[in-house]
Formats: sequence, structure tokens, C-alpha cells
Amino acid sequence: MENTISHPSAFIEVEAVNTIRNNAPAAEQLGMLHPEQLQVIYKQQWFKLLVPEVYSGKQVTLLQLLQLQEAVSWADGSTGWVVTLCNGAGWFGGFIDPELSTGIFSDITVCLAGSGAVCGTAEINENGYKINGTWKYASGAHHATHITANCRITKNGETVLADDGEPLILPFIFDKKDVHILPAWKYMGMVATGSDAFEVKDLDVMPNRQFKIDSKAAVVKAPLYLYPFLQLAEATIAVNLSGMAIHFIDLCEDIFHEKIRQPRITNGQRTFLITELNRIKNELDVLRVDFFETATQSWEAVQSVGSIPQELLDQVSMVSRKLAHFSREGIDQLYPLCGLAAAAAGSEINRAWRDLHTASQHALITFGFSQS
Repeated sequence: MENTISHPSAFIEVEAVNTIRNNAPAAEQLGMLHPEQLQVIYKQQWFKLLVPEVYSGKQVTLLQLLQLQEAVSWADGSTGWVVTLCNGAGWFGGFIDPELSTGIFSDITVCLAGSGAVCGTAEINENGYKINGTWKYASGAHHATHITANCRITKNGETVLADDGEPLILPFIFDKKDVHILPAWKYMGMVATGSDAFEVKDLDVMPNRQFKIDSKAAVVKAPLYLYPFLQLAEATIAVNLSGMAIHFIDLCEDIFHEKIRQPRITNGQRTFLITELNRIKNELDVLRVDFFETATQSWEAVQSVGSIPQELLDQVSMVSRKLAHFSREGIDQLYPLCGLAAAAAGSEINRAWRDLHTASQHALITFGFSQS
């Protein structure tokens, strides 16, 4: 990869960007993605990016995924976040029972939302499992067709232990009709993600509703489903933040150009504004180059030998967190220079700032790699 890197606009259609952005304020009012935004997603099949081809999915390469997800987050933070997290759940199609998957993914509006937290129990019974639990933060839950959730496995009320002696935790997939959505998302940003809670009560499910996320358990044998979920999640969250940061920088640049034309601004202040803007843009691009190079190397490894050396996986984690952290830190250095326009609650630049700061609280990238 060259030392230069493309702007996210190179990987998304202008018409799609305009539709997503034009409806972003209304989506915030709704507290979920706007129908016009969803129509773009369905048309482009963005919820199927990681779904296996055998189930009518797109099964894209890692580089295609990361470039597009950065571009959608550049268009709008909430839209990008929902596309990313629902894609992550769509990736589970490589591990879910094939007969069940065929029915699930045949829907053109299919969308899997869910939670990785272990907030429920699955009691083994004669027919399969009885599920109970309440989970928080299921982005895209309102328009999801199915919901995934982690459960602690129990039998006769006692926790079942895995081979390592720890409680056995397994993910399940539910039909949306069997899940109750609970209003819970009340944060300053990512308002349109509709990341509300959900509840399942005394739900009996068949054994094929349970699956295991492990390369050895993959039912679709392809490089995409051999890629470790941790690094896949870290990398996709990182490009969400970089996409939002670039959106903020683009808007910041417009504000700065207005400022430097004002007669009350001194030559020294003009130079400072442009220098700071260029410095942040350049530093972010350097990190993006490193990130995409490392991600590409990891993908080439899993394609060629079916696995990735631990050292390279550690490198993916490190560059993902570096990119995520600077995306937030960089715009925080520009934010005070933007004036009240950036603090206006209804402005596009304020929404980009709020979205990035809310998304940056995700537990996977809270700490630097050395602190993990």
C-alpha cells in the first residue's frame, strides 16, 4: 500500500451519502435510522456484507469491509455504527445452523442486532433451551429481523461448566417477534442507532438456535470465518471512529476557511488554524495507512494458510486502538477552534462530535493495547 490513502468518499456513492446525511436530523428525532436511510442500506445490501454467499450474502474481503464501513461512518456516525454492528452479527451466519440460516438470510431486509454481554441464562430442557434475560445496547434493534445474545448455560438451575472449568457461555439467535425491546438508549450521541435494551422471558428454543463462534465450529469454510472475531471487531470499530473523525475534519475545514476570511483574524491566527488542521489530517492519514496495511497483511495470512500469527493479531489490535484513540484526540484539538458552530446541538459538526465521543466509549477500545 502506498503512503497516500484515499478519502472515504472514494468508496461510497454520492447519492447514498446525500440521502443518509439529509435524513440524519430526522433520524435523531426518531431515535432510530430513518426509512430513507434504511432503503439505501437494503439497496446496497450493507447488512449482508459479512453474510456467507451461500445464503445470498456478499461475503466481502476484510479490506472491502473496512473501507466501506469507514465511508458509511463518514457519511453519518449513527448509520455507520448500525451497519457495522449489524454486520458483525451477520458474520455469525458462518457459524449458525445451515437450514436455519437459509431461512434467516433470504429476507432482503434481514438485519441481526444483539449484545455480546452475558446477561441471560439458557436452561437445558428436553426440547432444547429455555431463555431468560435482559440485555443492554442492541444497536439497530428496532428494525432488526433477528436478535443474537450470549447466555450462561444452566441445567437443573446449576451453571454448566466448559472444558476449562469456567461457566459455559454460548450465543443464541432469536426471531424479533420473541424479543421485547425496552427503551434504554439516552446518551448524547449515536442517537439514531436506537441502541435500546431487549428482554426475553421464558422462551423455549430449539438446539439449532445455539451456535459457537470458533473457527473449528464454522459451518461455512472460508477465510472470512477463520478471521478472529476480536480483531475483526476492533478493526471495524476503529474505522467507524476514523470515518466520523474525517467527517468532523471536513466540516471543520469549511469553518476554518470562513474564519480566515474575517478581517479581525490576524495573519498569525490564520497560519495557526491551517497548520493545526493540516497536522491533524496528516497524522490521521499516517495512522490510517498503517492500519490498512496491517489489516491487509492479516487478511493475506488467513487467506494463504488459514490462520494469523499471534504477533500479527497483536499488531492488528494495536493499530486499531491507535487509530481509534487519535480519531477522538485529534478532533478534540480542533473542536475549540471551531467556535459556537461546533457547539450548536442541531449542527452537523456537533452531531459528528457527539457521535464520535459516544462511540469511543466502546469497551473494546477504551484502553490502549499496552493496558489490555
